[in-house]
Amino acid sequence: MLNVQAGNAPEKGKWEKLFDGKTLTGWHTYLKAGQPVSDKWKVEDNAIVLTSGGAGDLVTDKEYGDFELEIEWKIAEKGNSGVIFHVNEDPKYRATYATGPEMQVLDDERHPDATKGRDGNHKAGSLYDLLPPSDFSVVKPAGEWNKAKLIIKDGKAEQYLNGKKVVEYPTTGPEWDKMVENSKFKGWPGFGKFQKGHIALQDHGDKVWYRNIRIREL
Repeated sequence: MLNVQAGNAPEKGKWEKLFDGKTLTGWHTYLKAGQPVSDKWKVEDNAIVLTSGGAGDLVTDKEYGDFELEIEWKIAEKGNSGVIFHVNEDPKYRATYATGPEMQVLDDERHPDATKGRDGNHKAGSLYDLLPPSDFSVVKPAGEWNKAKLIIKDGKAEQYLNGKKVVEYPTTGPEWDKMVENSKFKGWPGFGKFQKGHIALQDHGDKVWYRNIRIREL
C-alpha cells in the first residue's frame, strides 16, 4: 500500500493508506495547509486521537471524487464527531460541514444529539441530518471500535457500519436536492454541491479515535 504524500498519484482501484499509523503525514488542519497540525490531534497506539476540542477539523491533503473509504472509529462517552467528505477548502466556507456531507460518529446512548433531528438521522451511521441508518442496533457502544465504509461512484453513495449497509442515496440530482431542502442545510450555498473534495475528521470538542484508514479511487 502507498502512503499519501504530495506528488503521489496512485492508480485507480489501488488501495492507499490515508494514515501510516505513526504520523499525520497527508493531513492538515482545515484552511491551514502547510501549517503544523494542532497538538490536540495526536497519534497513539496506531490511531489518530483528538484529545480535546479546539484543534480544528483534520482534512486530507488530497481531494477525492469517486472512492471507497474504509475507516475504524471509537468515540468517548457522551462524544460526537464525524467523517465528512467532498469538502471544499475555499476560505469562503468557514467549516468543513459547510460543503461536505457527514457520516455521523456518536455515542448514541449518552449524547443528546441522538434524539434530535428526524427519525434518527443524527444517530451514529446516519448521513447527518439527511438520512437515518436503516438499523440502529449495529453500532457498538462508546469505547469500542466500529468499522465504517463509504462508497461513492457515479453519483450514488452507500454507507456501511460494522459490515451492514445502513444508508444509500444519490449525491446529486433532484432527490438529493429534496433531501437538502428538508434538512438544516437548506439554503446553504455550498452544501453538497461538490463531487470532489477533501475527507475530514471532525473536531466536535469530544475525544475520538480513528485508525486503519484506507481509500481507493474508483
